[in-house]
Amino acid sequence: MIRSMTGYGHAEVAGARLSLSVECKSLNHRHLDIALRLPRGLSALELDARRVIQGAVQRGRVEVTVTVAPLEGAPSADLTINMAQARAYIEMARRAGDELKLGGIPSLQWMLEQPGVISREEQAPLSPDEGWPLLDDGLAKALGELRARRDTEGAALDKELRALLAAMGEQVGAMTARGPAATERKQQRFRERIQALIGGTPLDEGRLATEVAMWAEKSEITEELARLRAHMDEFARLLDEGGAVGRTLDFLIQEMNREVNTVGSKADDLELSQAAIAAKSTLEKLREQAQNIE
Repeated sequence: MIRSMTGYGHAEVAGARLSLSVECKSLNHRHLDIALRLPRGLSALELDARRVIQGAVQRGRVEVTVTVAPLEGAPSADLTINMAQARAYIEMARRAGDELKLGGIPSLQWMLEQPGVISREEQAPLSPDEGWPLLDDGLAKALGELRARRDTEGAALDKELRALLAAMGEQVGAMTARGPAATERKQQRFRERIQALIGGTPLDEGRLATEVAMWAEKSEITEELARLRAHMDEFARLLDEGGAVGRTLDFLIQEMNREVNTVGSKADDLELSQAAIAAKSTLEKLREQAQNIE
């Protein structure tokens, strides 16, 4: 089965005092490009997390964001108030009011907003030993969902690519059927041009036949069509094989395009030219779809 490079996965896991959320998004990219955002307490686990991602995804830009939050109902950070500091602010404010002949007393809100009045004692940070089981579990679940969605989209891509390959086969069949008639027509036109040039001068039929054969060989498309069919067979085989075949399929499309271009350049026949143009259009559609494959 082939797999798309685009997908999304999300998972949430909980520990004794914290919950961990993992969000994974993947987009098309020439190679594997991982953008990993970890909370400060888990930064020491980045290399381990990258190895897990590399084991799940072989190609594409993968953006992974991990966030940590306290569990609902779990003890939160302890808040304390420095009463001595609060009294000092109140006394300072009153003294300033008396000297400046200003009435009123400082409000509770004002006092609490002053630096150093309220302090927060954070919980112990998340250690790697505590964080890795959560992170490993969250990554496995989020990446599993990501891969499932990439598989689903890959199945749709497989169906589309096979339909395009079948259309390409019909166009190659049209070029193959038209090839001999087109070559014969060219030979006849070549003969007529030679006759027109020499007029009534006696003609060496043997020499003319040799020249016509050499010219016809240069315009022959049998080899190009044989190579084109071989590339198409390999394309179908890779679709059956599945896996990370996107780059190989892209290379085969380039080679098929080369052969079709050569056929088009040799074509001196309307039907043959039309079939070559149709094949180029199909190849462009194949390329657009293949660029989404891992």
